[in-house]
Amino acid sequence: MSDSTVSKRLDGKVVIITGGASGIGEATAHLFANNGPRVVVIADIQDELGQHVATSIGLHRCSYIHCDVTDEEQVKSMVDHTVQTYGRLDIMFSNAGTVNSTNQAVLELSLPAFDHLFAVNVHGMAACVKHAARAMVDGGVKGSIVCTASLAASIGSRKGTNYCMSKHAVLGLVRSASRQLGEYGIRVNCVSPSGLGTPLLCKAYQMEPEEVEKLYEPFTSLKGVGLKVNHVADAVLFLASDESAFVTGHDLLVHGGYHPQ
Repeated sequence: MSDSTVSKRLDGKVVIITGGASGIGEATAHLFANNGPRVVVIADIQDELGQHVATSIGLHRCSYIHCDVTDEEQVKSMVDHTVQTYGRLDIMFSNAGTVNSTNQAVLELSLPAFDHLFAVNVHGMAACVKHAARAMVDGGVKGSIVCTASLAASIGSRKGTNYCMSKHAVLGLVRSASRQLGEYGIRVNCVSPSGLGTPLLCKAYQMEPEEVEKLYEPFTSLKGVGLKVNHVADAVLFLASDESAFVTGHDLLVHGGYHPQ
């Protein structure tokens, strides 16, 4: 594939990335911006970081908007603003999520913490898919919706019960939405990484990125490489672009052949 082809994989597309101020979202925003979209709209609650990412990419091709995905009205307003400003919505990368810093094993499950996590990871994800899909249907756009799930959507967990449950819910959302929206030509997929050194996970684990990588390395079949945010961004770009034009309802695992011991 020529460089000119690669640089236009999202040619003229209008994109929203939630949770785009750091981690996987930030890496994906930079990658998307270099692949020819009309604009990448970053949505987050980290205003200073989000503005910095938009400025670093270039305000002629990237903008920032404050959006707390736990508030459906903010999600709707964010999508409506994007469509009103740029005329359409082609791609939604619903990436905003959170983790717990506490164990959250079943016997010690904190239901208030459970509710907060589900408000972001499940309620927020559903709101983003709903309103992105409505905008695409109303605009006659055969768009692509990509959600951030997790390896935790495919296996059980020794801790982080509510996180594991939330990512199973994301997978159910993707599978259902892909069946329902296919008649409109809208594709819905998710990407499922294993653990990697994002600011969110580093803070929860109280570790440096390299330490998080080493924590997961014994469980992967692929040796000599640690999972980075750019690896996940590459997978998201594939699912968002026309290169995956006949792929929907798919959970793309990015985990180096993870096998629990």
